[in-house]
Amino acid sequence: MHPIKQRRSAGFTIVEVLVTLVIVGIAVKIGMSSLGGWYLTANLESANEFYMEGFRLARAEAVKHKASSRLTLINNVVTNQYDWQVDLCFSTVTVNCDFDSGAWSTTSAIATGDPEGSAGFKSVLRNSPSMPRSEILDQDVLPLGASQVYFTPLGWVDTTFSSSLTRLTLKPNITGGRTFPTTAIVITLSGMASKCLPLAAAHDSRGCPPLP
Repeated sequence: MHPIKQRRSAGFTIVEVLVTLVIVGIAVKIGMSSLGGWYLTANLESANEFYMEGFRLARAEAVKHKASSRLTLINNVVTNQYDWQVDLCFSTVTVNCDFDSGAWSTTSAIATGDPEGSAGFKSVLRNSPSMPRSEILDQDVLPLGASQVYFTPLGWVDTTFSSSLTRLTLKPNITGGRTFPTTAIVITLSGMASKCLPLAAAHDSRGCPPLP
């Protein structure tokens, strides 16, 4: 073979290099898009679990300590999402766990009358800095403006609190053609929290119970 022709066949032409770069660019774009979709899906699922953990903990601690408990949603100024806090209160002859009393536990102090004394329960606060920001995930509560749910020592929702939170809806607000399902966390009178799909078809078992 002629030496000049042999050298030409061993290299790449400019056209071949450009075609290769275009193909690599497309592959990277597709890969990043898929990775971004996976990341958002994981974050949205984590948001559901974040709040489910709070409702489960509030109920479990009420039953465990035979005390009243409450979960409070607190706005996070960084993400504009909700943090949550679980508190306990022990009703005694001298302590009345009304909703405005100072008998409840805090993150730095046990509740008045806690039978475990200095080793008693301190409030649990969970922050939401890693959650999607409000421009990605909208949240609605029912009833409108509700931020707390109270549990009895048996783990049931305390219905004497008229503005008890019954549903927290998480609505993804994603642009670019992607769709993610709206989900909701529903708290039943028995104190159980469950995840459902408020926009599911009527026959879909994943759907939410009808609103009162």
